[in-house]
Amino acid sequence: MAADLFRPYDAHMANLDPRTLRDLLHAMPKAELHLHLDGSLRVDTALEIARTRGIDAPTTFAGMRGVLVGPEQSVDQAALLAAFDLPIALMQDEEALERIAADLVEDKAADNVRYAEIRWAPLLHEDEGLTGREVVEAVWRGAARAAQGRTAGSRNIEVRLIATLMRSHEPERNLAFIQEMEEYGIPDGLVAVDLAGQEARFPDPELHREAIELARAIGLHVTLHAGEWGGAAQVRRALQLDPERIAHGPLAIDDPSLVAELIASGTWLDLCPTSNVQASIVPSIEAHPLRRLLHAGVAVTLNTDDLTVSDITLTQEYVRAVERIGLTLPELWELDLAAVDAAFCEPAVADRLRAEFEAWGAGIPELAG
Repeated sequence: MAADLFRPYDAHMANLDPRTLRDLLHAMPKAELHLHLDGSLRVDTALEIARTRGIDAPTTFAGMRGVLVGPEQSVDQAALLAAFDLPIALMQDEEALERIAADLVEDKAADNVRYAEIRWAPLLHEDEGLTGREVVEAVWRGAARAAQGRTAGSRNIEVRLIATLMRSHEPERNLAFIQEMEEYGIPDGLVAVDLAGQEARFPDPELHREAIELARAIGLHVTLHAGEWGGAAQVRRALQLDPERIAHGPLAIDDPSLVAELIASGTWLDLCPTSNVQASIVPSIEAHPLRRLLHAGVAVTLNTDDLTVSDITLTQEYVRAVERIGLTLPELWELDLAAVDAAFCEPAVADRLRAEFEAWGAGIPELAG
């Protein structure tokens, strides 16, 4: 039993062996809400797609990995986003999109992620003639096929999709994408819209209000990227569009009135410490305000952002949260359960997931607060 691994150790982790911690957190059923498809390509898959499509790209594993994995710390958000250029070029046909989505679901299942929301910008994948809707449908086929193939034992996984609108796109283009869903129905698997991109160049989310409000009106949830540039002020700006969740936003901690507003509105922050260091939002993992936000009463979840660009699994992100940010195991477990509460899936699915998570955790006394 998983609990047997931990009984020799102090519940407050003063003497916790790093390998034992890693084993427990790998075994822990996990939920991930902030995960980019185009930041999560397998290196071997990228090599094959580039070769078979005649795309100019590195031809060795080391070379491709060097392009796909972002630096440990970039100058800023814009510099980090350059790591997405090649993946987007590789993801311009249905077969590639299906395969990359299936790969990611399999990789997450292998890390005992039981629920994952995968996001990407469909309108960035129209260069070879696909429509945004066809892009969503291709990703769902790959994701759903992989999820259905992992329904036995400890590797069952539920997947939902989030369509990201780009700040850099004309508001009319984003609106047309949502209008098509209003006319023809929301594609299978799609549960939410997002808004992302370079905040320094396109700081005002208000430009895309019409698309976001229409998405909400037709039954989609709303999450917005904010605070990757511009700190707390950008998070406050995003709140004007009433998102249910904000992707990133760690520097909200610098503004006590904003912290109070996040608490009062019940808006979640989906935090990604490793990625936040890469984008130079925070100087180090140790300096990340995850724990301070949690203790202040802000609703937060813990995520990777990108499997490949950030070169990290969710288990590894959890380990860093304990060893370098200072979360206790009970706090981390509550964050994991909170991600189920914040998920955009159907209530019945969330109820089932929470019951499964709690049943697993009941056998591990070290997770009790």
